[in-house]
Amino acid sequence: MPRLLDKYNNEVVPAMQAKFSYKSPMEMPKLVKVVLNMGVGDVKENPKAIENAANELAAISGQKAVVTKAKKSVAAFKLREGMNIGCKTTLRGSKMCEFVDKLFNVALPRVRDFRGISTDSFDGRGNFSMGVKEQLIFPEIEYDKIEKIRGMDITFVTTARTDEEARELLSLLGMPFVKR
Repeated sequence: MPRLLDKYNNEVVPAMQAKFSYKSPMEMPKLVKVVLNMGVGDVKENPKAIENAANELAAISGQKAVVTKAKKSVAAFKLREGMNIGCKTTLRGSKMCEFVDKLFNVALPRVRDFRGISTDSFDGRGNFSMGVKEQLIFPEIEYDKIEKIRGMDITFVTTARTDEEARELLSLLGMPFVKR
Protein backbone atom coordinates (compact mmCIF):
# COMPACT_ATOMS: atom_id res chain seq x y z
CA MET A 1 0.00 0.00 0.00
CA PRO A 2 2.62 2.62 0.86
CA ARG A 3 4.33 2.22 -2.52
CA LEU A 4 1.37 3.51 -4.52
CA LEU A 5 0.54 6.23 -1.99
CA ASP A 6 4.17 7.39 -1.90
CA LYS A 7 4.19 7.50 -5.67
CA TYR A 8 0.92 9.48 -5.66
CA ASN A 9 2.20 12.03 -3.12
CA ASN A 10 5.77 12.40 -4.44
CA GLU A 11 5.37 12.06 -8.22
CA VAL A 12 1.74 12.30 -9.30
CA VAL A 13 0.68 15.39 -7.35
CA PRO A 14 3.55 17.66 -8.52
CA ALA A 15 3.26 16.47 -12.14
CA MET A 16 -0.52 16.94 -12.23
CA GLN A 17 -0.30 20.40 -10.61
CA ALA A 18 2.32 21.46 -13.15
CA LYS A 19 0.31 20.20 -16.13
CA PHE A 20 -3.22 21.29 -15.13
CA SER A 21 -2.32 24.19 -12.78
CA TYR A 22 -4.73 23.39 -9.94
CA LYS A 23 -5.24 26.23 -7.47
CA SER A 24 -6.10 23.96 -4.54
CA PRO A 25 -4.84 20.48 -3.63
CA MET A 26 -8.48 19.43 -3.26
CA GLU A 27 -8.92 19.85 -7.04
CA MET A 28 -6.45 17.02 -7.65
CA PRO A 29 -8.12 13.94 -9.14
CA LYS A 30 -7.89 10.79 -7.04
CA LEU A 31 -8.56 7.13 -7.62
CA VAL A 32 -11.74 6.47 -5.61
CA LYS A 33 -12.41 2.77 -6.20
CA VAL A 34 -11.74 -0.19 -8.46
CA VAL A 35 -14.62 -2.51 -9.37
CA LEU A 36 -13.93 -6.08 -10.53
CA ASN A 37 -16.78 -7.83 -12.35
CA MET A 38 -16.84 -11.39 -13.64
CA GLY A 39 -19.76 -12.61 -15.74
CA VAL A 40 -20.49 -16.34 -15.60
CA GLY A 41 -22.42 -17.36 -18.71
CA ASP A 42 -22.34 -21.13 -18.09
CA VAL A 43 -24.16 -20.93 -14.76
CA LYS A 44 -27.28 -22.56 -16.27
CA GLU A 45 -25.41 -25.78 -17.14
CA ASN A 46 -23.06 -25.73 -14.14
CA PRO A 47 -24.54 -24.24 -10.94
CA LYS A 48 -21.19 -24.58 -9.14
CA ALA A 49 -19.54 -22.22 -11.68
CA ILE A 50 -20.74 -19.10 -9.86
CA GLU A 51 -19.18 -20.36 -6.61
CA ASN A 52 -15.84 -21.10 -8.34
CA ALA A 53 -15.84 -17.67 -10.02
CA ALA A 54 -16.58 -15.94 -6.70
CA ASN A 55 -13.73 -17.85 -5.03
CA GLU A 56 -11.31 -16.89 -7.80
CA LEU A 57 -12.38 -13.24 -7.62
CA ALA A 58 -11.95 -13.31 -3.83
CA ALA A 59 -8.43 -14.73 -4.23
CA ILE A 60 -7.50 -12.06 -6.78
CA SER A 61 -8.96 -9.10 -4.90
CA GLY A 62 -8.37 -10.13 -1.29
CA GLN A 63 -11.99 -9.65 -0.27
CA LYS A 64 -15.23 -11.59 -0.66
CA ALA A 65 -17.11 -11.29 -3.95
CA VAL A 66 -20.84 -10.57 -4.16
CA VAL A 67 -23.03 -12.66 -6.47
CA THR A 68 -24.92 -10.53 -9.01
CA LYS A 69 -28.40 -11.38 -10.23
CA ALA A 70 -30.18 -10.70 -13.52
CA LYS A 71 -32.33 -7.57 -13.47
CA LYS A 72 -34.47 -8.57 -16.46
CA SER A 73 -35.59 -11.75 -18.14
CA VAL A 74 -34.08 -12.27 -21.60
CA ALA A 75 -35.61 -15.15 -23.56
CA ALA A 76 -32.83 -15.27 -26.15
CA PHE A 77 -30.28 -16.05 -23.42
CA LYS A 78 -32.68 -18.32 -21.47
CA LEU A 79 -32.29 -15.92 -18.57
CA ARG A 80 -34.90 -15.21 -15.91
CA GLU A 81 -35.05 -12.25 -13.58
CA GLY A 82 -33.29 -13.01 -10.31
CA MET A 83 -30.97 -15.73 -11.67
CA ASN A 84 -27.33 -15.64 -10.58
CA ILE A 85 -25.27 -14.43 -13.55
CA GLY A 86 -21.93 -13.22 -12.17
CA CYS A 87 -19.99 -11.80 -9.27
CA LYS A 88 -18.31 -8.52 -8.43
CA THR A 89 -16.26 -6.83 -5.76
CA THR A 90 -15.46 -3.17 -5.07
CA LEU A 91 -12.02 -2.27 -3.75
CA ARG A 92 -11.27 0.92 -1.83
CA GLY A 93 -8.41 2.16 0.33
CA SER A 94 -5.42 -0.08 1.00
CA LYS A 95 -6.88 -3.14 -0.80
CA MET A 96 -7.43 -0.98 -3.88
CA CYS A 97 -3.82 0.27 -3.75
CA GLU A 98 -2.47 -3.27 -3.39
CA PHE A 99 -4.60 -4.54 -6.28
CA VAL A 100 -3.66 -1.65 -8.61
CA ASP A 101 0.03 -2.12 -7.83
CA LYS A 102 -0.25 -5.88 -8.46
CA LEU A 103 -2.22 -5.34 -11.69
CA PHE A 104 0.20 -2.81 -13.19
CA ASN A 105 3.48 -4.45 -12.10
CA VAL A 106 2.77 -8.19 -11.99
CA ALA A 107 -0.40 -9.22 -13.85
CA LEU A 108 -0.39 -7.10 -17.03
CA PRO A 109 3.24 -7.91 -17.93
CA ARG A 110 2.21 -11.61 -17.86
CA VAL A 111 -0.31 -11.11 -20.69
CA ARG A 112 0.81 -12.72 -23.95
CA ASP A 113 1.82 -10.24 -26.67
CA PHE A 114 1.12 -7.29 -24.36
CA ARG A 115 1.75 -3.95 -26.04
CA GLY A 116 -0.15 -1.71 -23.65
CA ILE A 117 -3.71 -0.79 -22.76
CA SER A 118 -5.86 1.14 -25.24
CA THR A 119 -6.91 4.62 -24.15
CA ASP A 120 -10.29 4.35 -25.90
CA SER A 121 -12.21 3.07 -22.86
CA PHE A 122 -12.77 6.31 -20.95
CA ASP A 123 -16.42 7.19 -20.34
CA GLY A 124 -16.25 10.98 -20.75
CA ARG A 125 -16.40 11.63 -16.99
CA GLY A 126 -12.93 10.45 -15.98
CA ASN A 127 -13.63 6.75 -15.37
CA PHE A 128 -11.78 3.98 -17.19
CA SER A 129 -12.83 0.39 -17.92
CA MET A 130 -10.76 -2.46 -19.26
CA GLY A 131 -11.19 -6.15 -19.82
CA VAL A 132 -8.92 -9.05 -18.99
CA LYS A 133 -9.35 -12.19 -21.12
CA GLU A 134 -8.16 -14.72 -18.54
CA GLN A 135 -7.79 -14.81 -14.78
CA LEU A 136 -4.53 -16.76 -15.07
CA ILE A 137 -2.46 -13.57 -15.29
CA PHE A 138 -2.88 -13.06 -11.55
CA PRO A 139 -0.34 -14.91 -9.39
CA GLU A 140 -2.99 -16.08 -6.88
CA ILE A 141 -4.69 -18.30 -9.47
CA GLU A 142 -3.14 -21.73 -9.93
CA TYR A 143 -3.47 -23.18 -13.42
CA ASP A 144 -4.24 -26.71 -12.20
CA LYS A 145 -7.05 -25.66 -9.88
CA ILE A 146 -9.25 -23.69 -12.28
CA GLU A 147 -12.13 -25.38 -14.06
CA LYS A 148 -12.58 -22.83 -16.85
CA ILE A 149 -10.74 -19.76 -18.13
CA ARG A 150 -12.86 -16.67 -17.49
CA GLY A 151 -12.32 -13.01 -18.19
CA MET A 152 -13.25 -10.03 -16.07
CA ASP A 153 -13.98 -6.34 -16.34
CA ILE A 154 -11.98 -3.86 -14.28
CA THR A 155 -13.32 -0.32 -13.79
CA PHE A 156 -11.24 2.51 -12.32
CA VAL A 157 -13.43 5.25 -10.81
CA THR A 158 -11.71 8.63 -10.35
CA THR A 159 -12.70 12.11 -9.25
CA ALA A 160 -11.27 13.56 -12.48
CA ARG A 161 -13.64 15.79 -14.43
CA THR A 162 -12.25 15.00 -17.88
CA ASP A 163 -10.78 11.98 -19.62
CA GLU A 164 -7.49 13.81 -20.13
CA GLU A 165 -7.06 14.33 -16.38
CA ALA A 166 -7.95 10.69 -15.66
CA ARG A 167 -5.57 9.43 -18.37
CA GLU A 168 -2.74 11.50 -16.93
CA LEU A 169 -3.53 10.31 -13.37
CA LEU A 170 -3.60 6.62 -14.34
CA SER A 171 -0.47 6.85 -16.48
CA LEU A 172 1.42 8.57 -13.65
CA LEU A 173 0.25 5.82 -11.27
CA GLY A 174 1.86 3.32 -13.65
CA MET A 175 -0.86 2.11 -16.03
CA PRO A 176 0.91 0.93 -19.19
CA PHE A 177 -1.07 2.71 -21.90
CA VAL A 178 -0.25 2.17 -25.59
CA LYS A 179 2.28 4.70 -26.82
CA ARG A 180 0.90 6.74 -29.72
